[in-house]
Amino acid sequence: MGMSDFYGKRDDEESIRTIHRALDLGITMLDTADMYGTGDNEELVGRAIAGRRDDAFVATKFGIVRDPNDPQKRGIDGSPAYVVTACEASLFRLKIDTIDLYYQHRVDTSVPIEETIGAMARLVEAGKVRFIGLSEASAATIRRAHAVHPIAAVQNEWSLWSRDLEENGQLQAVRECGAAIVAYSPLGRGFLTGEIKSTGDFGPGDFRGSSPRFTGDNFAKNLKLVDSVRDLATKKGCAPSQIALAWLLAQGDDVVPIPGTKRVRYIEENVGALDVQLTHEELTRLDDIFPPGVASGDRYEDMSFVNR
Repeated sequence: MGMSDFYGKRDDEESIRTIHRALDLGITMLDTADMYGTGDNEELVGRAIAGRRDDAFVATKFGIVRDPNDPQKRGIDGSPAYVVTACEASLFRLKIDTIDLYYQHRVDTSVPIEETIGAMARLVEAGKVRFIGLSEASAATIRRAHAVHPIAAVQNEWSLWSRDLEENGQLQAVRECGAAIVAYSPLGRGFLTGEIKSTGDFGPGDFRGSSPRFTGDNFAKNLKLVDSVRDLATKKGCAPSQIALAWLLAQGDDVVPIPGTKRVRYIEENVGALDVQLTHEELTRLDDIFPPGVASGDRYEDMSFVNR
């Protein structure tokens, strides 16, 4: 996402180098969506994997509809007709024949989930999609969807400072279905790296400048939480980001963190988290410091589009 939208200036050449480096390191899952840059990001991924399709597991999403003339305007569409139209458009931009994992990006409460998943299932039957996923769906929605067609993955924000799914039933429902848990923003939108010191670190076009957790008193309160991650990283001789990723990886073999990065050096740093082993005592300490709900401020300005 950050390569094409929401996080300030883009650099497509560096982004493609980063994707190539990820593939070289054995990182196979590339996560995009049709609304990232209103299609630009899918095109970027398509260019990056040209000639390397077999190296990549491509995941994309549909359902959040943006107006190219006014990107701030958006709606949700889960209608069966739109499912088909959106899939064909994504395949065209990605320049591939089959999407490995196709998510409904946000649940459309005006359309029964059974109808949306039914349309997605038909894409599987047609060979357009291999696996079906959901994003930010409630426990009840996950179970209803899984009754129509196996849900392979559920994507949700999950990190040391975003642990809602552990308490609201989502995590339990995902595991009941035997699905993978794809954790987006595992580094707290960069906050848990320890590199963000002030609101002045956000450049033009960076949505974090107006995000609840990164503004006002919330910023200062959340900044104190990062100190504990930085202290543990210093003790273990690694980066704070690697501590955050190692904690998430320790939550289960069914957890797939997808840390976003726009630069080669960060992809290499993220991979280093695989070499960081946290002891039982260290995991307990982190859980004590970061209990569910500890972060100050909502994840989004409008929380009505999550856990639906």
